[in-house]
Formats: sequence, C-alpha cells, structure tokens
Amino acid sequence: MIFKALQLVGGMASTWMESKAESQKLNLAIKKKQLTGAIDWDLEAMKGSQSSWKDEYLVILFSIPLILCFMGSWGRNIVEEGFRALETMPEWYQVTLGCIVAASFGVRSVTKFFGLRKNGK
Repeated sequence: MIFKALQLVGGMASTWMESKAESQKLNLAIKKKQLTGAIDWDLEAMKGSQSSWKDEYLVILFSIPLILCFMGSWGRNIVEEGFRALETMPEWYQVTLGCIVAASFGVRSVTKFFGLRKNGK
C-alpha cells in the first residue's frame, strides 16, 4: 500500500517536473525570439498598450463625427466641413494620422481592412 502511494506521488512529481521543464523551454524560446526580433511587433504593441488610454481616446475622437451625423443638419454640416478641411491638409499630415491610428489599433488589422476595401470585398 505504501509502495503504491509512493509510486503515485512519484508519478505526480515527475509529471509536475516535466510540465515545469516544458514551461521553462517555452519561456526560453520566447525570450530568444524577442531578442532576435522574431516576435510579432503587433502583439508586443498590444501588450504595451494594455495600460494606455490612447485607444479609448481615438475611439472617442472617431465617434464624434458619427454622433454629430445624428444631430440634425447642423451636425452633418460640421462633419462635412471638417472632412473637407482634412482633405486640404498636407499629405504628410494625413499619412501621419493614418500611422497613428494604425499603430494604436494594430497595423495588420488596418492593412487587412484596406486590403479588403481595395479588392471590393
């Protein structure tokens, strides 16, 4: 009986140690990829922005024209005039604005969106 109990405890300890070793190998592989730059930048950026409020700010900022569109003709006029004004901005400013949004929400998701729009899907 004691022998079976020792076998059971030994088996559990062995399984735990194997699991721990696998976890350490995985962490080591991740650290190696981080050092070589192989980890996806988008994932790292998302991890870094977990405590940031810039995403919420951009969502609110981009929601303002949407809300104004439902406020009658005066709201729609403000939105139309605002977008006309943005069209007159220098191209470098428009590109910079796009990069800020892309960096905040993830470059891949933005490029996927524009890729679908270009293909007409």
